[in-house]
Amino acid sequence: MVVMEAAAIGSRFLNPGPNPNSITNPVLRAVPCRRRQPRLLAVRCVQTPSPRHNPNPARGPPLSCSAVASDQAAPAGIPRHRLADLVDEFRSLSEPLDRVKRLLACAASLPAFPEAGRVPANRVMGCTAQVWLSVAVDELGRMRFAADSDSEITKGFCACLVSVLDGALPEEVLELRPEDFGDLNVVGLPVKAHSRINTWHNVLISMQKRTKALIAKREGRPSLDPFPSLVIGADGIEAKGSYAEAQAMFLSPDELKTQELVNVLREKKIGVVAHFYMDPEVQGILTAAQKLWPHIHISDSLVMADRAVKMAKAGCEYITVLGVDFMSENVRAILDQAGYNKVGVYRMSNELIGCSLADAAASPTYMKFLEAASNSPPSLHVIYINTSLETKAYGHELVPTITCTSSNVVQTILQAFAQVPELNVWYGPDSYMGANIAELFRQMADMTDDEISRIHPEHNRNSIISLLSRLRYYQDGNCIVHDMFGHEVVERIKGLYCDAFLTAHFEVPGEMFSLAMEAKRRGMGVVGSTQNILDFIKNRVQEALDRDVDDHLQFVLGTESGMVTSIVAGVRGLLGSRESRAKIKVEIVFPVSSDSVSRTSSVNGSQGLNPDVLAKLAVVPGVTVGEGCSINGGCASCPYMKMNSLTSLLRVCQQLPDKDGVIRAYEADRFNTTTPHGKSVADIGCEPILHMRHFQATGKLPEKLIHQILATSL
Repeated sequence: MVVMEAAAIGSRFLNPGPNPNSITNPVLRAVPCRRRQPRLLAVRCVQTPSPRHNPNPARGPPLSCSAVASDQAAPAGIPRHRLADLVDEFRSLSEPLDRVKRLLACAASLPAFPEAGRVPANRVMGCTAQVWLSVAVDELGRMRFAADSDSEITKGFCACLVSVLDGALPEEVLELRPEDFGDLNVVGLPVKAHSRINTWHNVLISMQKRTKALIAKREGRPSLDPFPSLVIGADGIEAKGSYAEAQAMFLSPDELKTQELVNVLREKKIGVVAHFYMDPEVQGILTAAQKLWPHIHISDSLVMADRAVKMAKAGCEYITVLGVDFMSENVRAILDQAGYNKVGVYRMSNELIGCSLADAAASPTYMKFLEAASNSPPSLHVIYINTSLETKAYGHELVPTITCTSSNVVQTILQAFAQVPELNVWYGPDSYMGANIAELFRQMADMTDDEISRIHPEHNRNSIISLLSRLRYYQDGNCIVHDMFGHEVVERIKGLYCDAFLTAHFEVPGEMFSLAMEAKRRGMGVVGSTQNILDFIKNRVQEALDRDVDDHLQFVLGTESGMVTSIVAGVRGLLGSRESRAKIKVEIVFPVSSDSVSRTSSVNGSQGLNPDVLAKLAVVPGVTVGEGCSINGGCASCPYMKMNSLTSLLRVCQQLPDKDGVIRAYEADRFNTTTPHGKSVADIGCEPILHMRHFQATGKLPEKLIHQILATSL
């Protein structure tokens, strides 16, 4: 018999006696662990008589939560029968208290888990309580599991899982899905529904991940290479892989450069608004400079313009924008709307700083998409904020338009459908986000009315089913960063990080979106904006600090790698906020595609390698501009955002005020042009943004926009 390192072989549950369903005072008898060759100590569920009605007499008497040592290997397919009987047994207990008692009896039956096995490597992530899991393969190729928890209820869940899977073949372990364990009614704990479901899911997924790894090792198959990552602790940062080293290089910025920047910002009353996706060197300097000069803000695109207005109110005479051109356009227009037309706005390059999404929305095919919308009244055009002011203006003249962000797009669309009966919604230009929204609504159509009302109180199954055919999205636009998270990356995440916390921007392709949504359902993921991702990570770290036990939290970063600077700052701030004996490590994983190479790097000193040669390489991207760009499309870091350099920022700041027009090409343009109907691009382009701000403030679409929508159908 093979003995596991971290726990005794098998799950020798305790026999609760002749009536397994009456557990008020269970009489428990331990089954001893015997070493007898060649006997296989496998789990065998015990069929015991029961006075309750048996819901499936074809399978024989119901199973108790008991198991004994068996002289024979379990026949194929037994795990599914065990699971079905276990589900039937819990469903037969009408009172939640009886189900809790049953779980507690199962918890008491688990063999003691050795203290030596209570190590971070055996921890299961994502459970409210601490859970330890040990996995081994015996000499007959069957999986042996042992588990424990510091919560008796959670320990009961683990006991049930072990009773189903211990002694099973690897393929039997891997074929089970979390949903096979049923919904909350199986365990009957309505007060803590999500955390209880998470336990089933997360422990099962950890069992399956470790099963895959052990079988691969046994068969001599090479293990998958891990993605590069940064491990953040109270005592410092560890970079794993050269890509992570490139990100970590500037997390401790040069103090002289920081002070040089702060001096010029203070002297000339300059505010700085920067996007999360900035170059790590720039973000490192800005993050350090924030402590010395209050008018520096790093955020997603929506908040940048808001903070610029606050800086102008506080007396800043210039705003420097570190982002792509539509961001500086928005800052300029919103400042003008707020009456700060004398405040100068400057970009960081004398060249165009483009954006693949903004470019897609400016194309003739997008205008045709909007022309189709204008011919299908009543229609609303929901346009992503990551587009130019000119596009917003032209779109608004064709179809009533409201701007959205990745964090409010779902609520915006649901509210629009609620306020305007028979409305047609046309979303663009991000095709992946559009497809993800449509998929989310399809999933909602399978929810109960109560579940749907928690997402939006004015909707139910019928209304969601009705709107599916009236939602259309543009199908020829995407972000080159999020395009990276395709099939290859998703498969590696499934293989290596299925038990980690998974974050994904709403702009990722469908496979990554589905994976992140599944993780979200079990409390292990988030799908949304960059700010949503940052908040999710910080909240999970805070929860770990509150538990005050050693932990290793692993997060897959499903968005642009520039986010890591703000993540590291937030995590380090939390870890240093209080003294704790617990050693908590936070690992940020960069899911960089294996075909990702630096645009400007050389391989073995050679330049200009052809695609056929590059396709055979599996190199980690370097540290130069455009690092992480894939030859098949997509970039782990945005090459447009990286046009915002520290050198450019200092040059612009030092040149201000620009009396001689030396940096005229860096100034953000005001739109003095007009739309095809002769209206100001600046005025019409700002209106969809103002509509969104009204929605954010009130939860309702403004009456002016509703009137515009209904007027087109007259």
